[in-house]
Amino acid sequence: MNLKKPKFWDYKKPNIYAYLLLPIALLIKILNLFKIKSKTKKFKIKTICVGNIYIGGTGKTSLSIKINEILNKKKIRSCFVKKFYKDQIDEQKLLQSRGKIFTSSKRLDAVALAENENYEIAILDDGLQDNSINYDISFVCFNNLNWIGNGLTIPAGPLRENIKNLKKYQHLFLNGNLENIENIEKEILQINPKINIHIGEYELLNLDEFDQNNKYLVFSGIGNHQTFISMIRKNGLNIYKDIEFPDHYAYTNNDIKQILKQANDLDCKVITTEKDYLRLENNKMDEIKIIRSKLKIINEERLINTILR
Repeated sequence: MNLKKPKFWDYKKPNIYAYLLLPIALLIKILNLFKIKSKTKKFKIKTICVGNIYIGGTGKTSLSIKINEILNKKKIRSCFVKKFYKDQIDEQKLLQSRGKIFTSSKRLDAVALAENENYEIAILDDGLQDNSINYDISFVCFNNLNWIGNGLTIPAGPLRENIKNLKKYQHLFLNGNLENIENIEKEILQINPKINIHIGEYELLNLDEFDQNNKYLVFSGIGNHQTFISMIRKNGLNIYKDIEFPDHYAYTNNDIKQILKQANDLDCKVITTEKDYLRLENNKMDEIKIIRSKLKIINEERLINTILR
């Protein structure tokens, strides 16, 4: 079942609902301390983990794809590794369209498959909290629009682990629309002065396919709907209405009918993300256009040096 994240997660300060859920968050933290930790495995294949602390919408898949592009240009045999989830087929299809992907119910097994096929580097999309693998490089990803939300851990807030845990990471990736970047950087460096901060923003690739005189109804079921909306508006398209679904939402025929009906009533064209389009299963595909975007890294050479060292 797909659920939207609570709005109060992204308030700048915790509200009454967050405080009511805080005892559960503390209980989860205590229970995690008693979990039996599996033995950490070090692989011969180089492993790069791209994960997050804030749950969803931090650009980890986009960064994984960008790293793979960089490695391909360097003629390095790389692949994607992702833990298999039935409700994340869209991300798996997206990665598969960009390169070789290995999936398994256990990341360890998927990395082993990549190693057996003599790949040089495995890029793991997600898995930062998976202690079964000794990663060579780890990136913790954030979106500047949400940053850490109310700063609390699940279910009181959007964080998988306490933000103070940034002390144990060497590399951080911050993406979005480059607003408020300096203030967030200061917060990060106060926690970990030695962490390497990499910054990126999204570029719209197919703007010429859209008429700026049209009105658009935009829908998505991704981790950060507002980043998507911000990118479109920045490029001058008139968003007349936007509809947000839960992350990895499984669209039904009725959902698509309702979206197209609203668009028709409002005299709007319909656009969505590439990831959402992969979940539509031939539902009126010709009436829905894709916004294609690409991650642009500020100081890409620095990122290249990080992943190749």
